[in-house]
Amino acid sequence: MNKQQLAAKIWESANQMRSKIEANEYKDYILGFIFYKYLSDQLVQFAKKEGMSDADIALLSETDTETVDYIKENLGYFISYDNLFSTWLIKGNDFDVSNVRDALSAFDRLIHSNHKKLFDGIFNTLQTGLSKLGESAARQTKAISDLLQLIKVIPMDGKQDYDVLGYIYEYLIEKFAANAGKKAGEFYTPHEVSLLMSEIIAHHVKDKEKIEIYDPTSGSGSLLINIGNCVAKHVDSENNIKYYAQELKANTYNLSRMNLVMRGIKPTNIVTRNGDTLEDDWPYFDENDPLGYSPLYVDAVVSNPPYSQQWDPEHKENDPRYSRFGLAPKTKADFAFLLHDLYHLKPDGMMAIVLPHGVLFRGGEEGAIRKQLIEQNHIDAIIGLPANIFFGTGIPTVILVLRQKRELTDVLVVDASKHFIKVGKNNKLQASDIKRISDAVIQRQSHPKFSQVVSKETLRQNDYNLNIPRYVDSADAAESWDLHATMLGGIPVSEIKQFDHYWQAFPALRAALFSNTNSHYAQLAIVADEVKHSITHHHEVKAFAQSYAKAFTGFDDYLNTALIKEWQTVNIAQQEGVLSHALFARLANTTLNHIALIDQYQAYQLLNNQWQIIAADLEMLQTEGFVASKLVDPNMVLKKVKGIDAEVQDGWVGHILPFNLVQTTYLNAELQALQQQENRLAEIAAGLEALLDSLSEEEKALDTVNENGDGFVNAAVAKAAKQLKGSYVDSESYEAKIIEADALIVEEKALKKIVKAAADALHLQTKATIESLSDDQVNTLLQLKWISPLLAELNQMPGQLINQLTRQVQTLADKYATTYADVAKEIKNTEQALADLIDGLSGNEFDLQGLVELKKMLSDEC
Repeated sequence: MNKQQLAAKIWESANQMRSKIEANEYKDYILGFIFYKYLSDQLVQFAKKEGMSDADIALLSETDTETVDYIKENLGYFISYDNLFSTWLIKGNDFDVSNVRDALSAFDRLIHSNHKKLFDGIFNTLQTGLSKLGESAARQTKAISDLLQLIKVIPMDGKQDYDVLGYIYEYLIEKFAANAGKKAGEFYTPHEVSLLMSEIIAHHVKDKEKIEIYDPTSGSGSLLINIGNCVAKHVDSENNIKYYAQELKANTYNLSRMNLVMRGIKPTNIVTRNGDTLEDDWPYFDENDPLGYSPLYVDAVVSNPPYSQQWDPEHKENDPRYSRFGLAPKTKADFAFLLHDLYHLKPDGMMAIVLPHGVLFRGGEEGAIRKQLIEQNHIDAIIGLPANIFFGTGIPTVILVLRQKRELTDVLVVDASKHFIKVGKNNKLQASDIKRISDAVIQRQSHPKFSQVVSKETLRQNDYNLNIPRYVDSADAAESWDLHATMLGGIPVSEIKQFDHYWQAFPALRAALFSNTNSHYAQLAIVADEVKHSITHHHEVKAFAQSYAKAFTGFDDYLNTALIKEWQTVNIAQQEGVLSHALFARLANTTLNHIALIDQYQAYQLLNNQWQIIAADLEMLQTEGFVASKLVDPNMVLKKVKGIDAEVQDGWVGHILPFNLVQTTYLNAELQALQQQENRLAEIAAGLEALLDSLSEEEKALDTVNENGDGFVNAAVAKAAKQLKGSYVDSESYEAKIIEADALIVEEKALKKIVKAAADALHLQTKATIESLSDDQVNTLLQLKWISPLLAELNQMPGQLINQLTRQVQTLADKYATTYADVAKEIKNTEQALADLIDGLSGNEFDLQGLVELKKMLSDEC
């Protein structure tokens, strides 16, 4: 299974096992054991690379001091054979909670001195929490055994990319945070926000030979890790990145260390510290460091500190972090964290920090700090994020991007508050939103209603207030009605100009659709119901569609070569960037009169959606070999077995290739035959429903219909039909309907057996087909799975654009098609017609008096 399937399986199983344990605590146990398995498997892999056999590994113990020292020097730790995760599994019923306690205790004892900070106490949370897994040793053993069985499916055989485990780890963190609310969300920065910050920072540092990055409130470590992943898109080696992480809370600090180690980062590239960032700055005394104090200056700082928390600014006036700018108020430490981050940047460094929206405009001490940051040109960009994007809080947040030194004096302001999709209770940045924002920041682009480069002079005029709406108006235009056009007709030219980006590309189309009556008003130059035909058949629109199609000529061959023919050499980390560059280059060739009609980020989202599928498949192909494409897996589902939820097999699924794709491609005749039979079953069901609806209420009360009146009773229908056999019945009678219903029920019963047998046979035939596919057939199927859906969606974009223009023009034409005078005239005509009709009415004397009064009123209005 791929990493997404595996992560979902673990989460599903975790939910079943979780009982009285809080979600946030349960995370500590399951993730702690995952980390221990990782370390165990890493040791076994290292031993085998060093030439040790399984028999040699079985002899690993603390008594072999030479081997212990050798492994510790290379890995930073040592685990004896008896304490390996795999050995716990082998013990079976002989496994006991004491085995875990002994192993964790031994681990602390056997850490290499050079890696004490990285590994020391890393299992404290797990070790102290074992007792919560049960009231007795037996119950604790049972709970841990269940966890081991759950975790053992995680592949770490050396063929897997480290990201497989990292993905699972982050998936669980996010799921626990989402389900546990604010408490769990404190340590987790949503992946999309982390990725946005990382894209901006990674672009800044990508050309450096060695990179040092620091997160002073590291939480889960996701910000640091994502920068590493983003840098990997630009460079071939990730070993040139050094990670510094500081975290106050002990449990979260352990989590941060685990996550960094589990991503395959070399221990020598990880420096961590458990401490209060504001109270204990990183230049700290280290008894293991002969230099004593070690000032820290890095290439990049990223952080998502706790928002607006209290802090103690007393006696910090001379702290070098704050002395240049001033002290943040004691009730809000936001600027204290920001200034801490800025202080630790090298001269050419960059930082990104997430803070509440208030830091942009609050006065007092914060206003004074903000003024200094602007005047000294430290603020590079401000990014306003959507609300409800963080777990447990709906407050609006911003990302501030700062540099230690820069030549520019302006500030880029980005309002991304409208760029998101709704996912459950939270808003979420899409891949296209992240790229749109990061491109704007990296290229310092100004776009209407999205971003604006603001001069320092303008900021001064606004008293250094950085509130985003002052500089970027992203609000939707309010609906307005032109009074002149409403009363007298015509279409306001000002409203036609709302579509200027279309008219610049299609100038002749504008003239074909509208004719100006004067400088302010125009008329529709065509018949109202011919708007769609006039637009879609216009020569400029056709030329645009042809230009778009030409730009994408050969794109399928390019993708086929890059992804399928050269699948073995695809760099998964970098390939999406390569593909997006190729996509944008082709879109650039679709411009008309230098106007880009197609939103390149909308196209990028289509690419990214498909890339998630492609990347997961490529990961399996590269780690398991091409044979993985010809494998099928048991389809495991949860079913009640003797009243207990159990996982049982229900057929098969393709390891990479979906059954339905194989069927439509190579077993289409069999599939069509089955679908015809299924269609007939649907027709029978509809026929029975129609017969039931045609019965009277008295007929539905008979025993041939169930008590609810919503279905036939098959046995009663069969009995009644048998008694009527050979008798003459009227075609519209109840009896005729019962005979017809019986025939349909008999046919349905027989056909269901046939369909079940045919479906089972097709399922097994599909399994056999996948397992016997040739390499060329696999390539064809990968083309259909990976490339064809993307091309189909890209090909629809011009049509969607033209349909949007057509709807907008039609709406505008309809808006002023009927004037108020027309409406008033129609009302008068209707009133006169009603008054004339009154003369033909009759009734008692009181009715007639009322009609006379109504006619009088209508006549007065007419």
